[in-house]
Amino acid sequence: MLFLGLLFFFMRFAHVVPYPLTVEQQHVLITFADWLHIQDYEALYMIVATLVDVLVTTLAYRTILKLWRRYRMRRGSVRV
Repeated sequence: MLFLGLLFFFMRFAHVVPYPLTVEQQHVLITFADWLHIQDYEALYMIVATLVDVLVTTLAYRTILKLWRRYRMRRGSVRV
């Protein structure tokens, strides 16, 4: 549940879709899409952005779990 909540948060608030790409960024994206033989460069952008969101969510989730375990160990209530 925590992972899904974090994923929703990062996709909703930390995503850069509302901001348009600059001309240079568009050129780099189109060049990269051509190099991968992908015709729809916007789909490539959405796939990469989603993968980045999942990666950031995973890192945040693991960090929160580590901090929670450290907190619980300090209190001495749970032994791991």
